Amino acid sequence: MAAIDDFAALLFDEAKAFLEKAKHSSGDAKTAYLHASLLVGFCSLEAHINAIADDFLTRPNLGLLDLSILSEKEIILEDGRYQLADRLKMFRIEDRIDYLVNTFSTKPLDKTGSYWGDFKTALRLRNELTHPKTPPSISDASIERALQAIIAVLNAMYRSIYQRGHPSYGLGTDTTMSI
Repeated sequence: MAAIDDFAALLFDEAKAFLEKAKHSSGDAKTAYLHASLLVGFCSLEAHINAIADDFLTRPNLGLLDLSILSEKEIILEDGRYQLADRLKMFRIEDRIDYLVNTFSTKPLDKTGSYWGDFKTALRLRNELTHPKTPPSISDASIERALQAIIAVLNAMYRSIYQRGHPSYGLGTDTTMSI
């Protein structure tokens, strides 16, 4: 297992620990733990997606756009040639998920499943928190659903790409980590 895989798993454990801490807190502390759980949960998802992308980055015959999406590097025109620059090029998380599954699997994600709707709801909640116009409405239940949606999306990706489930899928949102 690569270092990024371990780190992605650690981040998800941290997100679950923050949720657990929120469940036993109140007031501002509860809100802070819920915010931390959601944000670290999405950091974990990004790390997992980067780990999956790294698995395919060295494949032969990848085009420049493929390399750009996999490595999140910008394509530039320099000296009359397109090439990857050592500058970050961000893609929407759901676009990278779609790209990875549609490019490296023969089985597309089932976006009619409830997990995908829950994931889109979790994304909106994360976006409301990271780009606030008004304070987002969060609860233990909404953050728990968000974490469950994140692991369900990862599991669906793993089943589609690797033909096996994500190792943490059956563990739910319980944690043994103490913070």
